[in-house]
Amino acid sequence: MFVLTLASQKGGSGKTTLAAHLAIAAESMLAGRVTLIDADPQGSLSQWWNARDAATPLFARCRIAELGRDLERLSDAGMALVVIDTPPAILETVVEIIRQSDLVVVPVQPSPHDLRAAAATVAFVERLGKPFLFVLNGAVPRSRLTTEAAALLAERGPLAPVMIPHRTGFAASMIDGRSVMEVHDDGSAGEIARLWDYINARFNRAPHLVLPSDRWGDGAALSPA
Repeated sequence: MFVLTLASQKGGSGKTTLAAHLAIAAESMLAGRVTLIDADPQGSLSQWWNARDAATPLFARCRIAELGRDLERLSDAGMALVVIDTPPAILETVVEIIRQSDLVVVPVQPSPHDLRAAAATVAFVERLGKPFLFVLNGAVPRSRLTTEAAALLAERGPLAPVMIPHRTGFAASMIDGRSVMEVHDDGSAGEIARLWDYINARFNRAPHLVLPSDRWGDGAALSPA
């Protein structure tokens, strides 16, 4: 079982939306099961899941103080992947979650505030010796700001070669517990699929986590102006 955590000190970076969409992308292609954990007191991911008609991905309610034990139980229950959403702060609870993670995804919107918050988040992740990955999120393709943000992030650490553009479809699909893969697609489904494909490769290409990247099309690669 692999544990994927979405973390950022900056609120509004898109952690919850990415967590939900990546879980659905993984669930659609995995031979095993995917479970979500909402560690954010705001409970946005929990609210999304409660509004969802589909039975998957699964949802687990855990106490962070017992996270290690709860993850062992999920592994024993046959889970293939656990995706954890975290609050926009580096609290002791977030530190414990990062400790239990196999990979930390740091969503970053192309703004100075987000870039500073990303650097602070990564400092904690590196201190704990955990691998991480930047994802440029809510970006305007080929804009100068997006290109400059991508260059700065690539200098600081690994950057996913797939960016997630700013599209209203992501937020709209979350209203009733769905995802862009389950509503009218404007290209976003392909981008999520390609992002998961890249994340999957970061999990050492475990056989039960292989995701064909052409499930929803090619998506959009990050490209300079």
